[in-house]
Amino acid sequence: MRLIPVEEVLFFQSDEKYTRVVTCESEALIRKPIKELLDELDPAKFWQIHRSTIVNVDHIETVKRGLKDQAEITLRECRESLVVSRAFTHLFKQM
Repeated sequence: MRLIPVEEVLFFQSDEKYTRVVTCESEALIRKPIKELLDELDPAKFWQIHRSTIVNVDHIETVKRGLKDQAEITLRECRESLVVSRAFTHLFKQM
């Protein structure tokens, strides 16, 4: 068991029964659903971008528009890109 400071979290992503917690250096699994996490996180710093993904906005490097006006996020410290669902695209209209 280890503690991960919330500032280090790049994103949370639902993975069946667990939620992936991804940081620059590591990845961990927790047994807390995305809905519960969303209630506990600062809404100014953590945005839900998909029904299964919450991203730390401080770590967003780029937002690109893809097919059908679907956005894709690239994070500074991570090679993984995250897709923004249409329901949450409005968060990035001003970017």
